[in-house]
Amino acid sequence: MRSQRAMNHFRAALALSLVVGVVPPGLRAAPAVDVEAEEPVYAPVVLDGATLFRVRGVVSALPAPERARRIADRIAAVAGDATFDPGALRVAEGEAGTEILAGAHRLMVVTDGDAASERVSRGTLAAVHRESIRDAIGQFRADRSPASLGSALLRTLVITAGLAAILVLLVFMSRRLDAALERRVHARIRDVEIASYKLIDSEMIWNAVMATLRTALAILALAAYFVALALALRLFPWTRGTANDLLSYLLNPLRAMGRAVLGALPDLVFLAILVVIVRWILKATRLFFTSVKNGNVTLAGFDREWAEPTYRLVRIAVLAFAAVVAYPYVPGSSTGAFKAVSLFAGILFSLGSSSIIASVIAGYAMTYRRTFRLGDRVRIGDVVGDVEQVGVMVTRLRTIKNEEVVIPNSSILQGHVLNYSTHARQEGLILHTRVGIGYEVPWRQVEGMLLLAADRTPRALREPRPFVRHLDLADFCVNYELNVYCGDAHAMQELYTDLHRNVLDVFNEHGVQIMTPAYEGDPATPKIVARDQWYAPPAAMEPADPGNGHTQPLTPGPRADAKAR
Repeated sequence: MRSQRAMNHFRAALALSLVVGVVPPGLRAAPAVDVEAEEPVYAPVVLDGATLFRVRGVVSALPAPERARRIADRIAAVAGDATFDPGALRVAEGEAGTEILAGAHRLMVVTDGDAASERVSRGTLAAVHRESIRDAIGQFRADRSPASLGSALLRTLVITAGLAAILVLLVFMSRRLDAALERRVHARIRDVEIASYKLIDSEMIWNAVMATLRTALAILALAAYFVALALALRLFPWTRGTANDLLSYLLNPLRAMGRAVLGALPDLVFLAILVVIVRWILKATRLFFTSVKNGNVTLAGFDREWAEPTYRLVRIAVLAFAAVVAYPYVPGSSTGAFKAVSLFAGILFSLGSSSIIASVIAGYAMTYRRTFRLGDRVRIGDVVGDVEQVGVMVTRLRTIKNEEVVIPNSSILQGHVLNYSTHARQEGLILHTRVGIGYEVPWRQVEGMLLLAADRTPRALREPRPFVRHLDLADFCVNYELNVYCGDAHAMQELYTDLHRNVLDVFNEHGVQIMTPAYEGDPATPKIVARDQWYAPPAAMEPADPGNGHTQPLTPGPRADAKAR
């Protein structure tokens, strides 16, 4: 019975507490907290740049900043009324809280929330706010008095004169310092050289010194402007708040950057360690492949010329792996802007680098396929020249006319390459020329004459021996092909010239004419050059060749003409 009665009493007390809004502490629900609220809880009431007190938001429709602005506007309006006596401010209780009144105008209401946040009673807090408002009104009117404004204007003129004096002093010091540096330092600056190779010019060093000096002076001038402006703005009540904010304009970004750096310090330490490790790996890899290139280290089936491109590939792989590891630790890598920029850069790279990537891949493919080496005489398409540079993207040739031709590696990989130098180093390059001789001339005599012309050619190799081939039995002549070996592919054109000269001389010596391409019939006299006409002007005699005893004609030119005269 007693337990039932106690239960009824408990239920009645609980119902009563719910009705009057007083819940026992043990049963009171925790207040709801808006964890996504972005509005500040407190906001300062500022008048002429001075903070009077802080207030908090009342409801969501009246947040703290808006409430503080309205209170400041009401105080400024009352302060601007010269007929109002600040001593007439009074405190009165209202429906929403304790009101601070200026005559019939209500300046603000002190709520229970304001008092609770300051841990004082509502009446005490209202009295404190009233005194602050009364002092602010007095200061507001004093700052706008003619005497105060005149004094502020005079101080502003003094500040301006001081700023001008500081700027003149900076200009004077700059000129004196420039003259001193020009006289004592400029002449002593020397070029930075390594083994007679100039790395940095002395004038570049001097220009860097002068640029640093001018930058320092500009920073000093800007600092003087900043300080003078802040001091001048603080003298006038209308701009005092702006003067208070000037320093925050400069310090807030620096403070934000400092906090960001401190927050990212562990990640920056990790990145620094990663950079050191990657540099060590790349240096060790470079040392290894340099040894392979120089022949100090040999790898089975690995050409020494592959060392440099292989090192590039390994370096790219190491850097790519390091970039993947470092990406999550880069400050700002998780932000949307960083991801958007990365995506945009990736799209641009993929759209604009297809041909570049194709050329790079082709360059490495040619290297590992041993297509050609530096210095080789090659034919690529219709271009004949010497390989001067095999780059990642292009190959540069120097033609026999001393022209530079730049060919993309992708086009080389898709076409065919004729390399004259590959077998010329060891087995010799076979050069050939073709002549057509009539059927009335014995073929054995023709072969003998062709081999004699080959023997008279100094650039032709004696071993392996030259040889002659009978290509075909044409309608009016027999086509012979003379083949000689050349040990230097770069001497092809000179050897061809000497060989053709000797062929003409030998056939003329033996009275055998070389058939013309448009043969119609046998002429009355053979179409040969008589020996007494071999050196007709402007040709000139060359000294006898000690190898075969025959004289050789000089190439026509200024020296030949002079010698003939």
